[in-house]
Amino acid sequence: MAIFSADVKAEALVGAVAPESSSTTFGPAMEASATNGAAALAALITEAMESNPEIQSALREREAASQRIAPAEALDDPILEAGVINAPLASSTFNREDMTMKMIGLSQRLPFPGKRGLRKDVAMQDAQSVSHGYQETVNRVARDIKAAYFDLGLILEKTRLVEKNKLILEDMRHIAEQHYGVGLGSQADALKAQTQVSRMLDELLKLARERPTTEAELIRALGRNAIVTPPVPGPPQLCEETLNLESLREIALSQRPQLLALQSMVARNEKALDLARKNYYPDFDVRLAYGQRDNMLDGSRRPDMVSLTVAVNLPVWRENKLAPRVAEALAKRDQAQSMYEAQRNEVAASLRQQTAMAEQNLQSARLYQTAILPQARLTVESAISAYQVNRVDFLTLLDSQMTVFNYEISLATAMAGYNKALAEIDFLIGKLPSAVRLPIPAEPL
Repeated sequence: MAIFSADVKAEALVGAVAPESSSTTFGPAMEASATNGAAALAALITEAMESNPEIQSALREREAASQRIAPAEALDDPILEAGVINAPLASSTFNREDMTMKMIGLSQRLPFPGKRGLRKDVAMQDAQSVSHGYQETVNRVARDIKAAYFDLGLILEKTRLVEKNKLILEDMRHIAEQHYGVGLGSQADALKAQTQVSRMLDELLKLARERPTTEAELIRALGRNAIVTPPVPGPPQLCEETLNLESLREIALSQRPQLLALQSMVARNEKALDLARKNYYPDFDVRLAYGQRDNMLDGSRRPDMVSLTVAVNLPVWRENKLAPRVAEALAKRDQAQSMYEAQRNEVAASLRQQTAMAEQNLQSARLYQTAILPQARLTVESAISAYQVNRVDFLTLLDSQMTVFNYEISLATAMAGYNKALAEIDFLIGKLPSAVRLPIPAEPL
């Protein structure tokens, strides 16, 4: 009876380790599941666009920068003046001295031609840089959401695989105990199986500790309140993409917001350098005044008077004022250019690393799915059949099952790693999430 019960359990064990239509299967089912996962991710990113405080802060900064363009080109406020001119100290009347008059005047500072346009250009490049910074923030938050989403999905898939393997190991332990009871095995077999069951319990505890940390990161990226229920991702899926390193590099150079922002800073500092050189030329102060004179004591009429003056500042302090400012603007322009080149090289290096990582994970996933896992599962089935007739020992069967488990974990890890590498590549090349539309900045008043 014990031998028969063990054989029945062994046959059930064969079904437990047989290939299953799960998240690790390539084909139409996986494509449909991957499409659902992409839709879920798009919904989360759309949510973050509305509620993530980093994105909202960057959006307000962009709006503020766009409003600084018009004031940069505007003239200084005109100056209105009023008073009394040439009033004698000996008397307080306005009809004793011929040059005594009541005056009202208006003056305006006019910058040297070209300065206002350069100031506007500097403000426009600043606004452009801030706008690219906003897009970079959106892409970075989307990357963080994807990474946390894939990490959480991997943790949930690992938990499922550990729990499944734990049940299989418990069945193996029961078979080992029954074989030992009829003298067909040793007590060490059951103890070894129990050790592996305990190891699975330890793995579940580790995964339970990792899950809240990953959930918290996902909630933070979404901009949700920490006490709300986090989203539950599906198991890792593969959505293969063709990766060409040279094409990705060209795309990054043309659309990565961070690189575009640095290019705007280079152009901005170039305009600032031109503006600093313009300070060698004077500005103009135009003043128009009207003087009203009262009639004399004898009743004779005195005509009113008009004054028009033009004043210029004299930029004579060149060595200790103007030249250092030109040198400062030149240094800032060169600094921005060097920063752009350094960031460009860093993006190229990161793209090479992430592309290699994506290719490696994809090849590993294919190898596990098409060769390693099927062979390992067949090995377990063969070991179970041989164990039923005492042709292999229990440790061989146990080792075969643990090998299948480790390969399943490796497959899920490779899938998640591939998806995370794609998310990082999208961030590096500045690819905007497909479900996101950037709001158009308000026109400056």
